[in-house]
Amino acid sequence: MNLTENIQLAIRAIRANLLRTVLTLLIITFGIMALIGILTATEGIKMKMVSSFSEMGSNTFGIKNDAAIRRSGGRRKKKAENPNITIQQALAFKESFQFPATVSVSSIADDIAIIKYESQKTNPNVKVFGVDENYLKVSGQNVAEGRNFSKSEVENGSDVILLGKDVIAKIFQPYDTVIGKMVSIGTKKFKVVGLLGSKGASQISTDNQAIVPLQSARRSFPDEDKSYIINVMVDKAEDLDLAIEEATGVLRSVRKLRLGYENDFAITKSERLADQILDQLKYVKVATFVIGILTLIGAGIGLMNIMLVSVNERTREIGISKALGATRRTILIQFLTEAILICQIGGFFGIILGLAVGNGVGAFLKTGFIFPYLWVLLGIVFTFIVGLAAGIYPAIKAADLDPVEALRYE
Repeated sequence: MNLTENIQLAIRAIRANLLRTVLTLLIITFGIMALIGILTATEGIKMKMVSSFSEMGSNTFGIKNDAAIRRSGGRRKKKAENPNITIQQALAFKESFQFPATVSVSSIADDIAIIKYESQKTNPNVKVFGVDENYLKVSGQNVAEGRNFSKSEVENGSDVILLGKDVIAKIFQPYDTVIGKMVSIGTKKFKVVGLLGSKGASQISTDNQAIVPLQSARRSFPDEDKSYIINVMVDKAEDLDLAIEEATGVLRSVRKLRLGYENDFAITKSERLADQILDQLKYVKVATFVIGILTLIGAGIGLMNIMLVSVNERTREIGISKALGATRRTILIQFLTEAILICQIGGFFGIILGLAVGNGVGAFLKTGFIFPYLWVLLGIVFTFIVGLAAGIYPAIKAADLDPVEALRYE
């Protein structure tokens, strides 16, 4: 008896016990669906997170003087002794750093500012940053309305400003045209040229801030003890460590550090949070894998029960087959084929449903179609193994039946 005939007999047996077979198929289907669906969705979430962290700056690093700032009596004091990164050093670095990357220079102009428009004003908690034309790109921010600063505005110190969503909500009426309006910080007036896009609660908030051109911040918020921050976004994320090494050498040269002296500045990578969260997804995959395997084991036990019942119900049929010349091997293969076929059918529908569920999550996250080839292949292998394991004992029991006793069975 060839494979085709065995499959035909298996299909006939499945139709004869349709209800029990369908119940077993559903268990297998849902087990594989959970396995493939969650793993596909996890891949989509991972892709979305990588994209989101890239926008936040997972391929960026920051350079500062490693001197933490604290407030005491309204005055800022440094806790470390490293010299500040001056505006001259920051701009010299920006000019000298030739690595394929985008460099931004910025500073905190005031972190307790009050912004006014006519009779309305904010609370004294608005952060004002002095930035260059590359700041928005490197920091992963965008302009929701209006425009960014031009290079000439940054170099000339034009009195223009970009406002965050919370600042606008505090001092303007709903549906007001904000672009072109004049706001004041202290006695200094600035023209609003753009509105900062909101990053949402899941990321670092940019809603309660304002940014002004770098030279304008120096003039409007003078501070002799100010240290500037350098942020670098490399063109290729895989070149991040190489870029950091080159940046270290360039800044050491700019700050005239002698050979053998330790760095008097700190370089921080913003990819650590992304790595930590992505690591957590590994545990989700492991948990999903364990749940899927346990579900398949349960399905295998159910399938074994069905096959044992089928052996009992078809005892006389087995006896007739043996009387007509069917060998022990023929009966064994026939029942094994039936068990494996049931599992493969359940696995097929489980894979289809799992891909649909997983890519449904992907469509919601806008990550594109995902086909986890490895997990689909493993799903097929798992269902084959479950079918083989569940069918082997009933198949041996059927093959070992005595034909005379089987023919006498009622």
